[in-house]
Amino acid sequence: MQIDLGCPDSFTLAAVRQLLASASDDVHTQLRVTKAGIAYISSGVIGGVDIDGVLFRLETWAAGSGYVGKIAASDEVWVMQVFNALKENWPNPPYDYIDVY
Repeated sequence: MQIDLGCPDSFTLAAVRQLLASASDDVHTQLRVTKAGIAYISSGVIGGVDIDGVLFRLETWAAGSGYVGKIAASDEVWVMQVFNALKENWPNPPYDYIDVY
C-alpha cells in the first residue's frame, strides 16, 4: 500500500491507519516518502540503505515493537503522530531522517 501525499483525497487519517495496518510487525520496517510524495512502508530495505529517490524517512521500527500492524493501526494517538509527521515534513523536510517521538 502507498499514499500519495500530494493528493488530499489519498492523504487521510484513514489512509495512514490502513498503511500501518498493512505492514507486519514481525520484521523491521521503515516509513519512507519518495521525492514524488509517495509514502510507503519498506520492510526489506531499512535505515540509511538505498535512499536514492527518498525525500525523507522515519526512524526504523524494530520487529515486535508494535509500531505497525493491526494493533498499531487501532491506536488513534499513534496514527495521528504518524499523520502529523508526514503532513509537517512533506514537501519540505528539514532533514532526510525524521524522529516521530
